[in-house]
Amino acid sequence: MIHFSEPQKWLILAGGIIITWLLMQLSPILTPFLLAFSIAYLGTPLVDYMVAHNRPRLLSVLLVFSLFLLIFILLVLIVFPMLEQQLNGLILRLPVWIERFQQHVLPNVLLSLGLEESTDHLTTVQIAIIQHWQQAGGLAAYLVDYISVTGTRILAWLSNLFLIPVITFYLLIDWHVLLYNLRTLIPRRYENYTVAIVQECNDVLSAFLRGQMLVMLSLSCVYSIGLSLAQLEFALLFGLLAGTVSFVPYLGVVIGISSAGLAAFLQYQDLIHVSYVLAVFAFGQVLESFWLTPWLVGERIGLHPVAVIFAILAGGQLFGFLGILLALPMASILMVILRHIHQKYLSSHLYEKSY
Repeated sequence: MIHFSEPQKWLILAGGIIITWLLMQLSPILTPFLLAFSIAYLGTPLVDYMVAHNRPRLLSVLLVFSLFLLIFILLVLIVFPMLEQQLNGLILRLPVWIERFQQHVLPNVLLSLGLEESTDHLTTVQIAIIQHWQQAGGLAAYLVDYISVTGTRILAWLSNLFLIPVITFYLLIDWHVLLYNLRTLIPRRYENYTVAIVQECNDVLSAFLRGQMLVMLSLSCVYSIGLSLAQLEFALLFGLLAGTVSFVPYLGVVIGISSAGLAAFLQYQDLIHVSYVLAVFAFGQVLESFWLTPWLVGERIGLHPVAVIFAILAGGQLFGFLGILLALPMASILMVILRHIHQKYLSSHLYEKSY
């Protein structure tokens, strides 16, 4: 157990404040470094595996780097165009669905509630929704045009896109050197305890970055394929949405059922296709609970759903997009540190009862 003197505690507190302030100031330029670090962290076990089987490290890094590059190219050439096409189709279909909802769903609901007089106002509501939707579409188009014609934004985007693979490559090459140099900075009497905490943090981060991302990818595929078999329009869009937010327990299922179920009802105007959507997400939830999460993640993260939501909102509020990327990994590390602080508190004289 590490025991710090009062000056050391104040020094650690000041260092934490300075680091937090630097992250807030440098957050606009840290995103490519964070993404590169995450990719290198994901790829390092593959590199180590090949090195352990007598492959040169440079060759191993090139193979892993090429694998990640191939995945990125496939996403750009196949998945992203399909996703963009479905998103555009959804935008075009929304006015039709709103009209169908206004004509066939809301009148029956209002009549069943004894609100017949409210049906006269539905046309006005529909017109207002469509007008505001068109205005929102015009604003989105304006923003896209503004970003596309701004040279500095194009240069910044291209520079970040170029920096990510370069930084990733160098991190994969020098990962162990970087870890060794960081370890040499730890005071000798604190080394064993610090390394133990770092190893525990690494286990938690590994469970999140590698395990949870694989769960999200698997659920996105299951939901997209299942909704496609249910003949739902924009199945890929709804499947990716539900799979992406599935890192918050049950949130992916709730969002998926509500959005895809409503879309299925508006598309077919019957309950049988809604039941197909329910069956798809029920199957995905069972698959996640009894196979994907125990196998790929385990119980190493242990963050409460409320803590997950708070971490994401707090990270976005403090550091913007960089904070959203950092939220869950940092929350996982903080959980490990708080666990050790709690254990220290339970063994302290302050906790012990004295009469």
